[in-house]
Amino acid sequence: MKKILFFPLLRMQSGHHQVADAIMDMIKNRIDDIELKKIDLMSYTNKSLEKIISRSYLKWIRFAPATYNVVYKKHFYSQKQTKNSYKIYQGIFIKKMEQLIDEEKPDAIVCTHGFPSYLLSQLKMQGKCNVPVINVYTDFFINNVWAKEGIDFHFVPSLEVKRNLMEVYKIPSEKIIVTGIPTHEEILKTTHRNFTREKPQILVAGGNSGLGGILKLSSEMKNSKQFNFTVLCGNNQKLYDEILSWDLDHINPLPYISSRTEMNQIYDEVDAIITKPGGVTISEVLKKRLPIFVHAYLPGQEEINMTYLKKQQLVFELNQTVSLESQLNKILKDTRKMKQWEQSIDLFQKGLQLETPEQMVDVVNWILDKKSTSIPLYKVEPSIHLQVARV
Repeated sequence: MKKILFFPLLRMQSGHHQVADAIMDMIKNRIDDIELKKIDLMSYTNKSLEKIISRSYLKWIRFAPATYNVVYKKHFYSQKQTKNSYKIYQGIFIKKMEQLIDEEKPDAIVCTHGFPSYLLSQLKMQGKCNVPVINVYTDFFINNVWAKEGIDFHFVPSLEVKRNLMEVYKIPSEKIIVTGIPTHEEILKTTHRNFTREKPQILVAGGNSGLGGILKLSSEMKNSKQFNFTVLCGNNQKLYDEILSWDLDHINPLPYISSRTEMNQIYDEVDAIITKPGGVTISEVLKKRLPIFVHAYLPGQEEINMTYLKKQQLVFELNQTVSLESQLNKILKDTRKMKQWEQSIDLFQKGLQLETPEQMVDVVNWILDKKSTSIPLYKVEPSIHLQVARV
Protein backbone atom coordinates (compact mmCIF):
# COMPACT_ATOMS: atom_id res chain seq x y z
CA MET A 1 0.00 0.00 0.00
CA LYS A 2 1.30 3.44 -0.98
CA LYS A 3 1.41 6.24 1.60
CA ILE A 4 1.35 10.01 1.07
CA LEU A 5 2.04 12.49 3.87
CA PHE A 6 0.50 15.97 3.77
CA PHE A 7 2.16 18.82 5.65
CA PRO A 8 0.20 22.01 6.42
CA LEU A 9 1.39 23.98 9.48
CA LEU A 10 -0.29 24.55 12.85
CA ARG A 11 -3.61 22.99 13.79
CA MET A 12 -5.87 26.03 13.33
CA GLN A 13 -8.02 25.76 10.24
CA SER A 14 -6.50 27.66 7.35
CA GLY A 15 -6.07 27.56 3.60
CA HIS A 16 -3.12 25.21 4.10
CA HIS A 17 -5.44 22.64 5.69
CA GLN A 18 -8.25 23.22 3.18
CA VAL A 19 -5.96 22.60 0.21
CA ALA A 20 -4.51 19.47 1.83
CA ASP A 21 -8.04 18.18 2.58
CA ALA A 22 -9.19 18.92 -0.98
CA ILE A 23 -6.37 16.89 -2.57
CA MET A 24 -6.67 14.10 -0.02
CA ASP A 25 -10.38 13.70 -0.75
CA MET A 26 -9.77 13.72 -4.51
CA ILE A 27 -7.32 10.84 -4.07
CA LYS A 28 -9.44 9.00 -1.48
CA ASN A 29 -12.46 9.03 -3.78
CA ARG A 30 -10.50 7.46 -6.66
CA ILE A 31 -7.79 5.21 -5.23
CA ASP A 32 -8.67 2.42 -2.80
CA ASP A 33 -5.31 0.98 -1.84
CA ILE A 34 -3.61 4.08 -0.43
CA GLU A 35 -2.92 5.67 2.97
CA LEU A 36 -3.19 9.43 3.32
CA LYS A 37 -2.00 11.17 6.46
CA LYS A 38 -2.06 14.86 7.38
CA ILE A 39 0.52 15.90 9.98
CA ASP A 40 1.30 19.20 11.67
CA LEU A 41 5.04 19.14 12.38
CA MET A 42 4.66 21.81 15.08
CA SER A 43 2.25 19.65 17.12
CA TYR A 44 4.36 16.57 16.46
CA THR A 45 7.34 18.46 17.91
CA ASN A 46 5.61 20.14 20.85
CA LYS A 47 1.82 20.53 21.30
CA SER A 48 2.16 23.35 23.81
CA LEU A 49 4.43 25.28 21.46
CA GLU A 50 1.91 24.87 18.62
CA LYS A 51 -0.88 26.34 20.78
CA ILE A 52 1.28 29.31 21.80
CA ILE A 53 2.29 30.05 18.19
CA SER A 54 -1.30 29.76 16.89
CA ARG A 55 -2.70 32.11 19.54
CA SER A 56 0.17 34.56 19.14
CA TYR A 57 -0.25 34.67 15.36
CA LEU A 58 -3.99 35.42 15.56
CA LYS A 59 -3.44 38.12 18.19
CA TRP A 60 -0.61 39.66 16.18
CA ILE A 61 -2.58 40.09 12.94
CA ARG A 62 -5.64 41.32 14.87
CA PHE A 63 -4.05 43.82 17.25
CA ALA A 64 -0.81 44.86 15.52
CA PRO A 65 -1.37 44.36 11.76
CA ALA A 66 1.09 47.09 10.73
CA THR A 67 4.04 45.45 12.49
CA TYR A 68 3.06 42.03 11.13
CA ASN A 69 3.04 43.49 7.62
CA VAL A 70 6.53 44.97 8.06
CA VAL A 71 7.99 41.74 9.47
CA TYR A 72 6.31 39.56 6.83
CA LYS A 73 7.56 41.63 3.91
CA LYS A 74 11.07 42.02 5.33
CA HIS A 75 11.68 38.38 6.26
CA PHE A 76 9.30 36.32 4.12
CA TYR A 77 8.72 38.38 0.97
CA SER A 78 12.00 40.10 0.23
CA GLN A 79 14.51 39.69 -2.57
CA LYS A 80 17.34 40.28 -0.05
CA GLN A 81 16.73 37.19 2.04
CA THR A 82 19.92 35.30 2.93
CA LYS A 83 20.48 31.57 2.80
CA ASN A 84 20.75 31.32 6.59
CA SER A 85 17.46 33.13 7.38
CA TYR A 86 15.89 30.01 8.90
CA LYS A 87 18.94 28.51 10.61
CA ILE A 88 17.35 28.81 14.06
CA TYR A 89 14.26 26.91 12.91
CA GLN A 90 16.37 24.31 11.16
CA GLY A 91 18.19 23.50 14.41
CA ILE A 92 14.92 22.98 16.31
CA PHE A 93 12.79 21.17 13.77
CA ILE A 94 14.87 19.40 11.13
CA LYS A 95 15.70 16.45 13.39
CA LYS A 96 11.99 16.03 14.14
CA MET A 97 11.18 16.04 10.44
CA GLU A 98 13.87 13.44 9.79
CA GLN A 99 12.51 11.31 12.65
CA LEU A 100 8.96 11.62 11.35
CA ILE A 101 9.93 10.58 7.80
CA ASP A 102 11.82 7.60 9.19
CA GLU A 103 8.79 6.53 11.24
CA GLU A 104 6.18 7.00 8.50
CA LYS A 105 8.21 5.82 5.47
CA PRO A 106 6.02 7.65 2.92
CA ASP A 107 6.06 7.10 -0.86
CA ALA A 108 5.46 10.82 -1.50
CA ILE A 109 5.08 14.04 0.47
CA VAL A 110 2.82 17.03 -0.24
CA CYS A 111 3.60 20.38 1.42
CA THR A 112 0.83 22.98 1.61
CA HIS A 113 2.95 25.31 3.75
CA GLY A 114 6.41 26.66 3.05
CA PHE A 115 8.06 25.74 6.36
CA PRO A 116 7.79 21.92 5.99
CA SER A 117 8.88 22.42 2.37
CA TYR A 118 12.00 24.25 3.56
CA LEU A 119 12.92 21.51 6.05
CA LEU A 120 12.34 18.73 3.52
CA SER A 121 14.50 20.55 0.99
CA GLN A 122 17.36 20.53 3.50
CA LEU A 123 16.92 16.79 4.07
CA LYS A 124 16.73 16.14 0.31
CA MET A 125 19.93 18.07 -0.30
CA GLN A 126 21.65 16.07 2.46
CA GLY A 127 20.47 12.78 0.96
CA LYS A 128 18.25 12.04 3.99
CA CYS A 129 14.94 12.07 2.12
CA ASN A 130 14.60 10.16 -1.15
CA VAL A 131 10.87 10.31 -1.89
CA PRO A 132 9.13 12.82 -4.19
CA VAL A 133 8.22 16.11 -2.51
CA ILE A 134 5.49 18.30 -4.00
CA ASN A 135 4.92 21.97 -3.15
CA VAL A 136 1.25 22.96 -3.43
CA TYR A 137 0.98 26.74 -3.11
CA THR A 138 -2.01 28.27 -1.31
CA ASP A 139 -1.62 31.93 -2.30
CA PHE A 140 -1.26 33.71 -5.63
CA PHE A 141 2.46 34.28 -5.01
CA ILE A 142 5.37 32.35 -3.50
CA ASN A 143 7.05 33.69 -0.38
CA ASN A 144 10.67 33.10 0.66
CA VAL A 145 9.89 30.26 3.07
CA TRP A 146 8.98 27.85 0.27
CA ALA A 147 11.91 25.71 -0.85
CA LYS A 148 12.85 25.48 -4.51
CA GLU A 149 16.02 23.35 -4.39
CA GLY A 150 15.43 19.63 -4.13
CA ILE A 151 11.65 19.89 -4.58
CA ASP A 152 10.44 17.43 -7.22
CA PHE A 153 7.21 19.13 -8.36
CA HIS A 154 5.47 22.47 -7.95
CA PHE A 155 1.67 22.78 -8.20
CA VAL A 156 1.34 26.51 -8.83
CA PRO A 157 -1.64 28.91 -8.78
CA SER A 158 -1.06 30.63 -12.11
CA LEU A 159 0.97 30.81 -15.28
CA GLU A 160 2.69 33.94 -13.90
CA VAL A 161 4.03 31.99 -10.92
CA LYS A 162 5.21 29.17 -13.20
CA ARG A 163 7.18 31.59 -15.32
CA ASN A 164 8.67 33.20 -12.22
CA LEU A 165 9.93 29.82 -10.96
CA MET A 166 11.41 29.07 -14.38
CA GLU A 167 13.08 32.45 -14.90
CA VAL A 168 14.26 33.31 -11.39
CA TYR A 169 14.95 29.86 -9.92
CA LYS A 170 15.72 27.99 -13.18
CA ILE A 171 13.24 25.21 -12.38
CA PRO A 172 12.46 23.11 -15.49
CA SER A 173 9.00 23.59 -16.99
CA GLU A 174 8.13 19.89 -16.66
CA LYS A 175 8.46 20.13 -12.85
CA ILE A 176 5.85 22.90 -12.62
CA ILE A 177 2.14 22.29 -13.16
CA VAL A 178 -0.41 25.11 -13.24
CA THR A 179 -3.21 23.69 -11.08
CA GLY A 180 -4.62 26.89 -9.64
CA ILE A 181 -5.05 26.81 -5.86
CA PRO A 182 -6.77 23.42 -5.41
CA THR A 183 -10.33 23.61 -4.10
CA HIS A 184 -12.58 20.82 -2.93
CA GLU A 185 -14.43 18.98 -5.69
CA GLU A 186 -17.75 19.48 -3.85
CA ILE A 187 -17.42 23.14 -4.85
CA LEU A 188 -18.69 22.55 -8.38
CA LYS A 189 -17.45 24.59 -11.32
CA THR A 190 -19.95 27.06 -12.79
CA THR A 191 -19.75 27.81 -16.49
CA HIS A 192 -22.17 30.74 -16.69
CA ARG A 193 -23.89 33.18 -14.31
CA ASN A 194 -27.18 34.97 -14.89
CA PHE A 195 -27.19 38.49 -13.39
CA THR A 196 -30.81 39.48 -13.88
CA ARG A 197 -32.23 39.45 -10.34
CA GLU A 198 -34.01 42.70 -9.44
CA LYS A 199 -32.70 42.70 -5.86
CA PRO A 200 -29.29 40.95 -5.96
CA GLN A 201 -28.21 38.64 -3.14
CA ILE A 202 -24.73 39.53 -1.85
CA LEU A 203 -22.64 37.07 0.14
CA VAL A 204 -20.43 38.71 2.78
CA ALA A 205 -17.54 36.53 4.00
CA GLY A 206 -14.96 37.38 6.62
CA GLY A 207 -13.01 34.14 6.66
CA ASN A 208 -13.11 31.21 9.04
CA SER A 209 -12.50 33.42 12.07
CA GLY A 210 -15.00 36.09 11.08
CA LEU A 211 -12.21 38.64 10.54
CA GLY A 212 -12.20 41.16 7.74
CA GLY A 213 -14.02 44.30 8.78
CA ILE A 214 -17.60 43.04 8.36
CA LEU A 215 -18.93 45.27 11.14
CA LYS A 216 -17.52 48.30 9.28
CA LEU A 217 -20.13 47.53 6.62
CA SER A 218 -22.91 47.21 9.17
CA SER A 219 -24.62 50.61 8.81
CA GLU A 220 -24.54 50.41 5.01
CA MET A 221 -25.97 46.89 4.98
CA LYS A 222 -28.66 47.88 7.47
CA ASN A 223 -29.82 50.81 5.35
CA SER A 224 -29.64 49.05 2.00
CA LYS A 225 -32.87 48.99 -0.01
CA GLN A 226 -31.52 47.47 -3.22
CA PHE A 227 -29.64 44.38 -1.98
CA ASN A 228 -30.10 41.36 0.25
CA PHE A 229 -27.12 40.11 2.27
CA THR A 230 -26.05 36.70 3.52
CA VAL A 231 -23.24 37.08 6.06
CA LEU A 232 -20.84 34.22 6.83
CA CYS A 233 -19.65 34.75 10.40
CA GLY A 234 -17.32 31.75 10.66
CA ASN A 235 -16.44 30.96 14.27
CA ASN A 236 -17.05 34.53 15.39
CA GLN A 237 -20.05 34.07 17.71
CA LYS A 238 -20.00 37.73 18.74
CA LEU A 239 -20.40 38.83 15.13
CA TYR A 240 -23.21 36.32 14.54
CA ASP A 241 -25.12 37.45 17.66
CA GLU A 242 -24.67 41.11 16.75
CA ILE A 243 -26.12 40.73 13.24
CA LEU A 244 -28.92 38.48 14.50
CA SER A 245 -29.90 41.18 17.00
CA TRP A 246 -30.56 43.60 14.13
CA ASP A 247 -33.59 41.47 13.18
CA LEU A 248 -33.61 42.65 9.56
CA ASP A 249 -35.30 40.65 6.79
CA HIS A 250 -32.70 41.55 4.16
CA ILE A 251 -29.66 40.46 6.24
CA ASN A 252 -29.19 36.80 7.13
CA PRO A 253 -26.19 35.80 9.31
CA LEU A 254 -24.86 32.24 9.11
CA PRO A 255 -22.58 30.50 11.65
CA TYR A 256 -19.60 28.35 10.68
CA ILE A 257 -20.46 26.04 7.77
CA SER A 258 -18.56 22.76 7.69
CA SER A 259 -20.49 21.19 4.80
CA ARG A 260 -18.91 21.97 1.42
CA THR A 261 -22.10 20.85 -0.32
CA GLU A 262 -24.00 23.49 1.66
CA MET A 263 -21.33 26.07 0.84
CA ASN A 264 -21.60 25.20 -2.84
CA GLN A 265 -25.37 25.75 -2.67
CA ILE A 266 -24.88 29.15 -1.02
CA TYR A 267 -22.50 30.18 -3.80
CA ASP A 268 -25.13 29.13 -6.35
CA GLU A 269 -27.83 31.23 -4.65
CA VAL A 270 -25.95 34.55 -4.57
CA ASP A 271 -25.05 37.10 -7.24
CA ALA A 272 -21.75 38.44 -5.89
CA ILE A 273 -19.47 38.23 -2.87
CA ILE A 274 -17.75 40.70 -0.56
CA THR A 275 -14.74 38.95 0.93
CA LYS A 276 -11.07 39.03 1.85
CA PRO A 277 -8.43 38.01 -0.72
CA GLY A 278 -7.52 34.68 0.89
CA GLY A 279 -6.20 32.19 -1.65
CA VAL A 280 -8.71 29.37 -1.14
CA THR A 281 -11.85 31.53 -0.85
CA ILE A 282 -10.93 33.52 -3.95
CA SER A 283 -10.20 30.30 -5.89
CA GLU A 284 -13.57 28.83 -4.92
CA VAL A 285 -15.34 32.01 -6.01
CA LEU A 286 -13.45 32.21 -9.31
CA LYS A 287 -14.55 28.61 -9.90
CA LYS A 288 -18.15 29.71 -9.26
CA ARG A 289 -17.72 32.80 -11.50
CA LEU A 290 -19.01 35.19 -8.85
CA PRO A 291 -18.08 38.88 -9.04
CA ILE A 292 -15.67 39.53 -6.16
CA PHE A 293 -15.67 42.74 -4.12
CA VAL A 294 -12.89 43.26 -1.57
CA HIS A 295 -13.69 45.59 1.32
CA ALA A 296 -10.71 44.85 3.57
CA TYR A 297 -7.73 42.55 3.75
CA LEU A 298 -5.25 41.35 6.34
CA PRO A 299 -1.60 42.44 6.14
CA GLY A 300 1.03 40.25 4.55
CA GLN A 301 -0.30 37.40 2.43
CA GLU A 302 -3.73 38.87 1.67
CA GLU A 303 -2.30 42.25 0.73
CA ILE A 304 0.09 40.63 -1.76
CA ASN A 305 -2.73 38.44 -3.13
CA MET A 306 -4.77 41.61 -3.61
CA THR A 307 -2.02 43.22 -5.68
CA TYR A 308 -1.99 40.23 -8.04
CA LEU A 309 -5.80 39.94 -8.28
CA LYS A 310 -6.24 43.63 -9.06
CA LYS A 311 -3.54 43.48 -11.73
CA GLN A 312 -5.34 40.56 -13.38
CA GLN A 313 -8.69 42.39 -13.05
CA LEU A 314 -10.22 39.45 -11.20
CA VAL A 315 -11.58 41.48 -8.25
CA PHE A 316 -13.11 44.87 -7.54
CA GLU A 317 -11.74 46.88 -4.61
CA LEU A 318 -14.36 48.77 -2.63
CA ASN A 319 -13.70 52.34 -1.53
CA GLN A 320 -14.65 52.69 2.15
CA THR A 321 -15.38 56.40 1.71
CA VAL A 322 -17.99 55.79 -0.99
CA SER A 323 -21.46 54.29 -0.55
CA LEU A 324 -21.40 50.48 -0.71
CA GLU A 325 -24.75 50.35 -2.50
CA SER A 326 -23.67 52.81 -5.18
CA GLN A 327 -20.43 50.90 -5.83
CA LEU A 328 -22.19 47.53 -6.13
CA ASN A 329 -24.77 49.03 -8.48
CA LYS A 330 -22.19 50.83 -10.58
CA ILE A 331 -20.24 47.64 -11.29
CA LEU A 332 -22.91 44.93 -11.37
CA LYS A 333 -25.13 46.96 -13.72
CA ASP A 334 -22.31 48.08 -16.00
CA THR A 335 -22.39 45.70 -18.98
CA ARG A 336 -18.92 46.73 -20.15
CA LYS A 337 -17.30 46.19 -16.74
CA MET A 338 -18.97 42.81 -16.31
CA LYS A 339 -17.91 41.68 -19.78
CA GLN A 340 -14.32 42.72 -19.04
CA TRP A 341 -14.44 40.79 -15.75
CA GLU A 342 -15.80 37.68 -17.55
CA GLN A 343 -12.88 37.90 -20.01
CA SER A 344 -10.42 38.11 -17.11
CA ILE A 345 -11.93 34.96 -15.57
CA ASP A 346 -11.69 33.17 -18.94
CA LEU A 347 -8.02 34.15 -19.36
CA PHE A 348 -7.17 32.98 -15.85
CA GLN A 349 -8.90 29.62 -16.32
CA LYS A 350 -7.29 29.05 -19.74
CA GLY A 351 -3.91 29.19 -18.02
CA LEU A 352 -4.70 26.13 -15.89
CA GLN A 353 -3.20 22.82 -17.01
CA LEU A 354 -5.32 20.60 -14.74
CA GLU A 355 -9.06 21.20 -14.61
CA THR A 356 -10.63 18.11 -13.04
CA PRO A 357 -10.03 15.98 -9.91
CA GLU A 358 -9.39 13.00 -12.20
CA GLN A 359 -6.49 14.83 -13.85
CA MET A 360 -5.03 15.80 -10.48
CA VAL A 361 -5.18 12.18 -9.29
CA ASP A 362 -3.62 10.94 -12.57
CA VAL A 363 -0.63 13.22 -11.94
CA VAL A 364 -0.31 12.09 -8.30
CA ASN A 365 -0.50 8.45 -9.45
CA TRP A 366 2.22 9.09 -12.03
CA ILE A 367 4.46 10.61 -9.35
CA LEU A 368 3.90 7.55 -7.13
CA ASP A 369 4.44 4.97 -9.88
CA LYS A 370 6.97 6.66 -12.20
CA LYS A 371 5.94 4.25 -14.94
CA SER A 372 6.14 6.65 -17.87
CA THR A 373 8.82 9.01 -19.08
CA SER A 374 6.72 12.16 -19.21
CA ILE A 375 4.22 13.59 -16.77
CA PRO A 376 0.59 13.32 -18.02
CA LEU A 377 -0.36 16.88 -18.89
CA TYR A 378 -3.76 17.55 -20.37
CA LYS A 379 -2.90 20.83 -22.02
CA VAL A 380 0.05 22.14 -23.95
CA GLU A 381 1.88 25.08 -22.40
CA PRO A 382 -0.59 28.01 -22.45
CA SER A 383 0.26 30.38 -25.27
CA ILE A 384 1.66 33.87 -24.97
CA HIS A 385 -1.67 35.50 -25.83
CA LEU A 386 -2.76 34.86 -22.22
CA GLN A 387 -0.26 37.49 -21.10
CA VAL A 388 -1.61 40.36 -23.18
CA ALA A 389 -3.15 43.29 -21.36
CA ARG A 390 -6.85 43.03 -20.55
CA VAL A 391 -9.17 44.99 -22.76
